[in-house]
Amino acid sequence: MKELRHLMTPLDFSVEELERLFDQAGEIERHLPDFAHMCDGRILATCFYEPSTRTRLSFETAMLRLGGKIIGFADASSSSASKGESVSDTIRVISCFADICAMRHPKEGAAMVAAGRSEIPVINAGDGGHEHPTQTLTDLLTIRSLYGKLSDFTIGLCGDLKFGRTVHSLIHALIRYQGVKFIFISPPELRVPDYITELLAEKGISYEEVIRLDDCLPDLDLLYMTRVQRERFFNEEDYVRLKDFYILDKDKLSRAKQDMHILHPLPRVNEIAVDVDDDPRAAYFPQVQYGLFVRMALIMTLLDMTDDHMNHGLLRW
Repeated sequence: MKELRHLMTPLDFSVEELERLFDQAGEIERHLPDFAHMCDGRILATCFYEPSTRTRLSFETAMLRLGGKIIGFADASSSSASKGESVSDTIRVISCFADICAMRHPKEGAAMVAAGRSEIPVINAGDGGHEHPTQTLTDLLTIRSLYGKLSDFTIGLCGDLKFGRTVHSLIHALIRYQGVKFIFISPPELRVPDYITELLAEKGISYEEVIRLDDCLPDLDLLYMTRVQRERFFNEEDYVRLKDFYILDKDKLSRAKQDMHILHPLPRVNEIAVDVDDDPRAAYFPQVQYGLFVRMALIMTLLDMTDDHMNHGLLRW
């Protein structure tokens, strides 16, 4: 029997494995109907202890598009966690029902605990302010689709860089590619954690930290906007003070390159004005679609339905 494999961080996959995953996602995008029965008879459990729209629905849609079924819960109050059941016990129960599990939890490391006791593949769908690996896979696939490569560009990451798990995961993933320069744009209270800048310095990777978005917009090939997350703050006063620190609108965007692209993990609040949505550089809604394709490819990969068994999604009998 093949060794059970989980996805806890983007680094669980080598660069070569990611390329194969993205190639598979591209096949799905081009030949979606051919994959409609790949997971017939398989069940995905979505165990979401924290609210989510895009990630949960994306996973559920991915499994349904593959012909599988879904079970699960959308928040902790509708699970036995409200009775005090541990994550370890929950995943052991879920392992009796499902073939694969996507888990979101507000506590860092919860998905890792689950993976250690699980009999089925576990996908970390976000754990506190720590990691969000499938959003990172989405981001990487989006960048590769827009630029044709994952190297030699300048990316600005703007907003909540302290608590933003999407930002942390993306940085860790991109440092494995050549020629990527980082510009961190945040108020001092929400600057990127020291362990990340120390890692970049140790690896000799170029980065800058700035406060004003306007100062660096002309230099960016990619702008990754994030919201200031109310749920990560200990008091409302700090959140209110910082929530509108950055607002990207058409006027600001006029300073950017014509071929720059704007990404956002969503949901947005005020950080991107709606008048930006129609700009051809706005890529955050196509980014959502790429998230569906990459999660379909990931489910197939972890269930060992790789290209060895397929040709454009059709089983080789």
